[in-house]
Amino acid sequence: MQEFITTLTIWALPVLFAITLHEAAHGYAARHFGDPTAAQAGRISLNPLRHIDPVGTILVPALILVMSTLAGSGGMLFGWAKPVPVNFGRLRHPKADMLWVAAAGPFANLLMAAGWMLLFKIAVAAPDNVYALPLAKMAAAGIEINAVLMILNLLPLPPLDGGRIAVSLLPAGPAYKFAQLEPYGFPILLLLLFTGILGSILGPLVATFQFVLATVFGL
Repeated sequence: MQEFITTLTIWALPVLFAITLHEAAHGYAARHFGDPTAAQAGRISLNPLRHIDPVGTILVPALILVMSTLAGSGGMLFGWAKPVPVNFGRLRHPKADMLWVAAAGPFANLLMAAGWMLLFKIAVAAPDNVYALPLAKMAAAGIEINAVLMILNLLPLPPLDGGRIAVSLLPAGPAYKFAQLEPYGFPILLLLLFTGILGSILGPLVATFQFVLATVFGL
């Protein structure tokens, strides 16, 4: 139990930041390109309570942490927040601007991963003290959760951000047909998760991203 509480303490802040800023970035980009829906709903906010989904933000990450702690292994942590409402029809150039609105979330995760990597480098270089190790562990958690969310959301499957980016880039006919997959996207994602296929896809990509990021920061 003590080990779970320690793990939860390390991961709580990185997970909340990763999910909250991801969703807020979508809302900010949508407003920038002409759709005020998220702003009017109060979703362009750094207040995590406005973005928390009881299942995706709390239950699923907590269950993964519990199972990982009991198994004594590091499971790949991920979750989701309440989607920010975006009316793509209100964007100034709906099909083209959809790309930037969708990409804003993963880009926010990229920036946060870089920020946590910088913090990790500082913590590792700091003199040994009571704060250095917990800070390094929290930074490592921040890097991992943002890497997972960024890469997961870039998978070309509607309604993930990668799916919306694909719809934006495809010609009108194929884009319309591809967008019809959206109602089935989440069930497909759950199927990939429970069959282990999702982990086998994300694992190498996340590891490669973390290696590249560490190399950039000289670690």
